Amino acid sequence: MSDTPPSVVIEGLSKRFDGPDGKPFEAIGGISLSIRPGTLTAFVGPDGAGKTTLMRMMAGLLRPDGGRLQVLGIDLSVDPQEVQNRISYMPQRFGLYEDLSVQENLDLYADLHGVAADVRKERFARLLAMTDLARFTGRPAGKLSGGMKQKLGLACTLVRVPDLLLLDEPSVGVDPLSRRDLWEIIDQIIAAEGLSVIVSTAYMDEAEHCGHVFVLNQGKLLAEGSPAELRDRAKGLTHVVTPEPGVPARDLQARMIDAPDLVADAVPSGGQVRFICQPGCDTAALKSLLHGCDCQPRKEELEDAFMLLLHQNKGSEEGGAASPPPLASEAPVTEINGNGDGPVIAVRDLVRRFGDFTAVANTSFEVKRGEIFGLLGPNGAGKTTTFRMLCGLLPATSGELQVAGVNLRKARAAARARIGYVAQKFSLYSNLSVYENLDFFGGAYGLRGKARQDRVNEIIRQFDLDPDAQSGNLPLGYKQRLAMAAGLLHEPEILFLDEPTSGIDPLARRAFWRTITALSQAGVTVVVTTHFMEEAEYCDRIAIQDAGRLLALGTPREVRERSGITEGNMNEAFIAIVEQARAAGTNGREAA
Repeated sequence: MSDTPPSVVIEGLSKRFDGPDGKPFEAIGGISLSIRPGTLTAFVGPDGAGKTTLMRMMAGLLRPDGGRLQVLGIDLSVDPQEVQNRISYMPQRFGLYEDLSVQENLDLYADLHGVAADVRKERFARLLAMTDLARFTGRPAGKLSGGMKQKLGLACTLVRVPDLLLLDEPSVGVDPLSRRDLWEIIDQIIAAEGLSVIVSTAYMDEAEHCGHVFVLNQGKLLAEGSPAELRDRAKGLTHVVTPEPGVPARDLQARMIDAPDLVADAVPSGGQVRFICQPGCDTAALKSLLHGCDCQPRKEELEDAFMLLLHQNKGSEEGGAASPPPLASEAPVTEINGNGDGPVIAVRDLVRRFGDFTAVANTSFEVKRGEIFGLLGPNGAGKTTTFRMLCGLLPATSGELQVAGVNLRKARAAARARIGYVAQKFSLYSNLSVYENLDFFGGAYGLRGKARQDRVNEIIRQFDLDPDAQSGNLPLGYKQRLAMAAGLLHEPEILFLDEPTSGIDPLARRAFWRTITALSQAGVTVVVTTHFMEEAEYCDRIAIQDAGRLLALGTPREVRERSGITEGNMNEAFIAIVEQARAAGTNGREAA
């Protein structure tokens, strides 16, 4: 293996784009690296790190502005087509033809890649078996769940056997079951065909799966090595602390996030808080911050090293531009005075049918004022349909649904005036400035005159936004912050967040959840859907759905106990609950 030339050689590679202000910026700034053949390699980094730009240059879709790039021994500046003939590339948004069936998509990509007819039958059979799509060959791609679409995209990418496979965040936006299935397919392909695979990912557990990891930020290479070598960077700095009785783990985590001189990172986990000390931090000050709570060392993980590297790199010229810092501890809304202890959301025997298909079947739960409630489930489980009914965007077929004291089946408009909504995809006006977007939505929410102007200015300050920035040019983390600011302009009692952290990196996710904790402390009720199972640990209670039915309902601890995996993480508990229900063939409704 040592005599085999590298799959990729990069020397001083750079790529510049014109910025929103007309000035050029370096997306890739003088990177040098090499990748061994026959390996599974990961690129990790926050939004704007340069991962996708690097992938597109390796695929021959972008021309470098400087440096040298060699793929499979071929200089891309000399013969990009020869490289493209030997690699397969799956971008974040793979181009499936949604009106064509699964089989027709496979046939089309086989035609495009010139796959011989005598090879296709065996190749298609293997790919359909690996992706578990053999039963759905006649189904239009547009009718597949998100996870099934990703698996079909991977199958179309592999209709020919490439010498190098490039996967740009292949599991973004899919649930843990589909994510596990995707990686099983990748493992099978590597084992069967000895493929070299390069993957970019926002999931550190996926990077942990790889033989070699490159950490990028702002177009620079921060570190590289095996997962074990990178983990060593956090050795001796990782701990776990149990909060004082009656204090939610997320509140202690927020306190720690607000002390960056002492704590590099902190996340709630299993009722405790896992955190990373800053190297050389003041132990007396740390003990004071923790209010004397029990603190124990824990084994370092790859995400610990990743977060440590990002925080150490914050002093660079553009550090932190892509991922916004956490908001101050000040809650970004006026504190809400509760109206009794009754639920602000009450769902009884909720049903939604589309023709003869039941998307949601007899679902019941309640959400208390100031609670963070997580709605979880695999792709196609019915949670988005449930979510849209709760927001008043979709009428229920039957059942009772009360939101903010209003019967949604009778007065949806009245309920919507008391709720805020942040969609998964950025839904503001990209060609308007931050101020213009907020001013427009303030008017849509009924704010007028000086009151609207004051509220817009206040929320711009509270969310640390640039009022003159064009919204479409904001990095993803700041787009998410702007969308949340717009949803909170009218100071709603309830905030609905539909997969708000999909596709964003751990640094931006920490900033997002710091904001949510402040909202909850101010009395705002938050209902959130997410595919990041570790985010369930921020929730007071969670509900897990599959095939339209409620499988588990309770606190994160109760749900883990329900799964039978009390020592595992929420990802493992989620998979266990869904698989147990599917194996029983009932998808029965059981509360934790």
